[in-house]
Amino acid sequence: MRPLVAVIGQRCASVPILRFGATLAAEAVCEAVFAGGGEPVVVHGPAADPTAGLPERLARFDGVLLPGGADLGPARYGQSPAPEVTGVVDLQDDLDLAVARAVVAAAIPTLAVCRGMQVLNVALGGTLHQHLPETGVDHRDGVHEVRIEHRSRLRAVLGTDRVGVSSYHHQAVDVLGTDLVPTASAADGVVEALEHARADVIAVQWHPEDLHASSATDAALFADLVERADKRRRER
Repeated sequence: MRPLVAVIGQRCASVPILRFGATLAAEAVCEAVFAGGGEPVVVHGPAADPTAGLPERLARFDGVLLPGGADLGPARYGQSPAPEVTGVVDLQDDLDLAVARAVVAAAIPTLAVCRGMQVLNVALGGTLHQHLPETGVDHRDGVHEVRIEHRSRLRAVLGTDRVGVSSYHHQAVDVLGTDLVPTASAADGVVEALEHARADVIAVQWHPEDLHASSATDAALFADLVERADKRRRER
């Protein structure tokens, strides 16, 4: 039996094949979870109250994937928005922040990706760089190298100290949230991965779903999530 992995759905105002808005999950994310041995299930946050009953709902799953998406509203970390901030969806922010807090509180095995890592940081009291300056590292749409901290859980999962990653973001972690430990960085100092000191949460700034079919290190992140989820399933 495949472990059930909750993929947190992302709101979209319109979709060509539907008449109305939709709750979506990137096909690449679901494919990567499935390839890793998990059963991806898209979780919807109802418009009336995206956080209604969320801890109990998530407790039914073996693992959680908090995916990438639009910019997180700067008001969530006490700042006014920079001109470059776009696509903020308040309902999505409500849902994702509540998910991050719930998985930490309940120790649910979790992988947070890109925006998901930023949400995790803000949910635990951290802040973000609202718009990264040009540094020569291709954060916005390219592949670049990151350095992995040697004694980290991430290093154990990936089996290497350096890895090329597919990157698509213009924001990044600034002040760290409570109990979060940086475990990877780019050449310009941008934080590329976080781990929670106690909860079963690993977060990466890059998009491992992009190259999971051809990159052993990216595939390893999903296999690790599923392995952690399966352990939870067997212990319950």
